[in-house]
Amino acid sequence: MITDVIREDARGVVHSLGRLLDPLAGSRVLVTGAAGFLGAFFMDVLEAFNERHATNPALVTAMDNFMVGPPERISHLLGRPWLTLRTADVSRPQEIEAEYDWIIHLASIGSPSIYRSNPLQVIAANVQGTWNLLEAARKGAKGMLSFSSSEVYGDPAIVPTPEDYNGNVSFTGPRACYDESKRLGETLCSTYFRLHRVPVKVIRPFNVYGPGQRLDDGRIIPDLLRAALAGGPLVLFSDGAATRSFCYVSDFTEACLMLLVMPEADGEAFNVGNAEEVAIAQAAHTMAEVTANPPLPVLFEKSAETAYLVDNPQRRCPDLSKLHRLTGFSARVSLKEGLGRSLASYREESNPLHRPKRAS
Repeated sequence: MITDVIREDARGVVHSLGRLLDPLAGSRVLVTGAAGFLGAFFMDVLEAFNERHATNPALVTAMDNFMVGPPERISHLLGRPWLTLRTADVSRPQEIEAEYDWIIHLASIGSPSIYRSNPLQVIAANVQGTWNLLEAARKGAKGMLSFSSSEVYGDPAIVPTPEDYNGNVSFTGPRACYDESKRLGETLCSTYFRLHRVPVKVIRPFNVYGPGQRLDDGRIIPDLLRAALAGGPLVLFSDGAATRSFCYVSDFTEACLMLLVMPEADGEAFNVGNAEEVAIAQAAHTMAEVTANPPLPVLFEKSAETAYLVDNPQRRCPDLSKLHRLTGFSARVSLKEGLGRSLASYREESNPLHRPKRAS
């Protein structure tokens, strides 16, 4: 499940960041959720980093319970001398005993179609898992990234949405297990920074997509990619008017790694994404054009899943001023280019539409 596109993207992140990543050399790094979409790409970036630092590599512990992330996604890394792979659940404190210099906490379930079916597991990972990782960071970590979500804003009254917006979130709806547990996870992070000076940064991702994402994930870009690989049509289970700001995975990861090694970001939350706001229908038509000439048809239908659109935000676009002021970061990959690279990556695989089924 590793492809040339993914390797090229990962090496591009390391090349772009250059000496900024030097503090990782020879250090101990923990990545939770390491087989998930984002976690696996972070692992590929760490491999690319270690290719450049072969005599003093980062010593990486990859942790996952493989409930959602497939082991095959990181199987190409098995046997690397710098890698320790652990099958473990971050919600159990006894699973995290070693000390680490850098912690990248991505263990969670981000797909609405999965987390609605597994609400207690979601809450456990987002709350108890985050608590356990913060305790691990107290042992002397130099930096920690805790990944929250743009869903903490709910259906925002302010768009583009800044980090100091408190949110408009249902705490009992079908998405509440995810949204509210992410919000409590952020409370834990800010509390540990205030009480114990744990060097944690909270990341609020905005609709990150790219190669390696599960095509049965249930979110809009994987759905479009799956339909495109099958030859169409592209079906939207809405009117397509809702907006999102899609960020390609290499852009996202680059910004996050900048924040990881910056002490001045400690204790803060950051929106990370792309500032371009795009209607879902526009994204579908872009996918249709990237896939074929003439473009694949785009259809609008009603979902059989009754909770599909409940509490679904109508607009989602980040205010990235805070991130840009600190890092100078701006996303570079356009939606058209990112969809093209994603499609090319899946086409490298022998049978991307018949991967092992996710857990449920």
